[in-house]
Amino acid sequence: MTYKFLPLLVLSLMSFAPVFREKGVLENRVTIVDASDNGTDPKLVAENKKASFEAKCKSFYTSIDSTSYELPQYESFTKAFEGYEQLKNQGKIKNEYLTIVDFSLSSKEDRMWVIDMVNKKVVLQTLVAHGRNSGEDMATKFSNQSESYQSSLGFYITGETYQGKHGLSLRLDGVEYGINDNARDRAVVIHGADYVSESFVKSYGRLGRSQGCPAVSYEVHDKLIELIKDKSCLFIYHPSRNYVVKSKLVS
Repeated sequence: MTYKFLPLLVLSLMSFAPVFREKGVLENRVTIVDASDNGTDPKLVAENKKASFEAKCKSFYTSIDSTSYELPQYESFTKAFEGYEQLKNQGKIKNEYLTIVDFSLSSKEDRMWVIDMVNKKVVLQTLVAHGRNSGEDMATKFSNQSESYQSSLGFYITGETYQGKHGLSLRLDGVEYGINDNARDRAVVIHGADYVSESFVKSYGRLGRSQGCPAVSYEVHDKLIELIKDKSCLFIYHPSRNYVVKSKLVS
């Protein structure tokens, strides 16, 4: 008797199949319409967010009072501003200064800037050294490894001061994993050095180099450290594609 029911079973299954297919089509259509109606197209949201940030960054940059100083290059400032905004929103910045070190420039140039982010003003511009194994006059190689004697790129939060062999010094905490997070263990700090001076440049054609620290001249190191200690933001820039790929703070 089973054979008598087979045609009925086949007909029943066929009758349900279009319903299932139609239901699937309808569900997909509803999803697409909802996404469009609510303006939640991920690509459009990302583009709007990028445009908004670029406008904010440009507006801030053009409103900075540099007085007798030069402004940092816009490319380095853009990256610095992007990370600064994120770290500030995360509550990691308490002292609202942004220090930019631009290692795309020659060591003979004043390539460190300190910007008062509240009053939108450059308050200091000065020489700064890179690590001895990062390059001669130009820094080209960077590392997060101990004993590398190379500089590390990326964002840091300034820590506490202490008296060391170079006098007043400032500890740094790298906040980018795999890029500069070994800074404290490596004793990468801001300190004064006699090899950071105009006279050294005149004698050797470049600044002296550190063991990886962003060392500055003794003429400015006290003032600099007092300004930026206790959780301000320091950004060491270089147009390295490898850094941009690894960083979660710049795009």
